[in-house]
Amino acid sequence: MKKIASFTIDHMKLLPGVYVSRKDHIGEETITTFDIRMTRPNFEPVMNTAEVHTIEHLAATYLRNHEEYGSKVVYFGPMGCRTGFYLLLAGDLSSRDILPLLTGLYEFMAEYSGEVPGASAKDCGNYLDMNLPMANYLAKKFLDEVLKPITEEHLIYPES
Repeated sequence: MKKIASFTIDHMKLLPGVYVSRKDHIGEETITTFDIRMTRPNFEPVMNTAEVHTIEHLAATYLRNHEEYGSKVVYFGPMGCRTGFYLLLAGDLSSRDILPLLTGLYEFMAEYSGEVPGASAKDCGNYLDMNLPMANYLAKKFLDEVLKPITEEHLIYPES
């Protein structure tokens, strides 16, 4: 079988950042898939499932309620390797285009307190697997170390 595009990225050179993973066309619409890489693959520890799950709940809630992008959100969810998340948006977009959206999202998650949206037995299949303090910490770390001082090497995949 042919190797899929995401497996051709050199993960030994990949830094935390916001990357366009792919663009797909469905009829006249373009769907842009973003790779939101929160930890450096194969160099840093991966995120634990509890904080990944919490980030997923917080981000999905924030993104789907966003005034400008809410109707463009197709999907937000974790990577199996637990180093980041995929965000699929309707539109032909660049990483720079969504930096204000992601900055707002990560500020929201870094400062969030209270009950995690959807974290109940009625609303979630694994509601006990949540870690809000660690999700806050990771969101603030990504915001301060990656999003606020972002450079091109954190926006464009490294050459293989």
